[in-house]
Amino acid sequence: MAGGKKLHERVALGRTAWMLADFVILLLLLALVARRAASLGERGGTWLAALVCEAWFAFVWILNMNGKWSPVRFDTYPENLSHRLEELPAVDMFVTTADPALEPPLITVNTVLSLLALDYPDVGKLACYVSDDGCSPVTCYALREAAKFASLWIPFCKRYDIGVRAPFMYFSSAPEVGTGTADHEFLESWALMKTEYEKLASRIENADEVSILRDGGEEFAEFIDAERGNHPTIVKVLWDNSKSKAGEGFPHLVYLSREKSPRHRHNFKAGAMNVLTRVSAVMTNAPIMLNVDCDMFANNPQVALHAMCLLLGFDDEIHSGFVQAPQKFYGGLKDDPFGNQMQVITKVLHMHVHKCCCGSAPLG
Repeated sequence: MAGGKKLHERVALGRTAWMLADFVILLLLLALVARRAASLGERGGTWLAALVCEAWFAFVWILNMNGKWSPVRFDTYPENLSHRLEELPAVDMFVTTADPALEPPLITVNTVLSLLALDYPDVGKLACYVSDDGCSPVTCYALREAAKFASLWIPFCKRYDIGVRAPFMYFSSAPEVGTGTADHEFLESWALMKTEYEKLASRIENADEVSILRDGGEEFAEFIDAERGNHPTIVKVLWDNSKSKAGEGFPHLVYLSREKSPRHRHNFKAGAMNVLTRVSAVMTNAPIMLNVDCDMFANNPQVALHAMCLLLGFDDEIHSGFVQAPQKFYGGLKDDPFGNQMQVITKVLHMHVHKCCCGSAPLG
């Protein structure tokens, strides 16, 4: 509670019909298992195998029912955080990428830009760390160019209250405006920003490792002779917000390619996350960490504030330490025949947090 105002509200979701259906199915499963067990002495090994499988399925069904027994929705009220602005903690945002061929740097750049443009009372409390397990100078170059573009993109987003702040998604459709003077001014800014983003995308897509290492000078010297699986740690601060005035600029941006050696296991993404937490602990040491993949983006600029409503909204902090934002996938198949977009979980079972979302590429 903040000055008598709720930060979030727990709303129970009714599912009586679903519960009755689950009970009917469970009773049928138990009856089948009982029938198998009663006739086991008259049957052979096939009957025993069927009994084991059906008993296991009934057990899994009970676990499934338990997880869906009391679904709830959390409605969050970030406007009520105005009474507790000084209490808002710092947040370190982690983005992981591993292969510039499978995960093009432009995708990572859009993810990073959507995080740098988040709404937060003090952007100096935000820091974005990008872990590059591919040790790619192209990825580092792309992020450096993104930092330059962010100085134009973020003021544009906040001036016009843009909802989706990943440029590739925002510019995928035309703006809806009227005919007034303010709308004309917005259209001019929109066209200018789109042109600048297209230039950024062209520079990143046409960048190649050889020319970057040849012409990049000392900025990319650490990548010379560095092999993807054998190189020392590379840390580069691409944007330092500590020199900006309070509330201005955009969050810190740090590039990291952790040390790798063929003599030691690197433990894939788990290892990358461990290194990110250690590096961030030395540089910014935020008590809250936000983790996203490189092909995701925040489709709500207040996603961090919605999360804070849940993390700070309990009287006892022991009751809240983790917030999972549901994913909404883009670029998926129209009918989603393989169920990759998790429609059942988010729409039927209502296992989601209200208003707090991230967009993601389709699973495959």
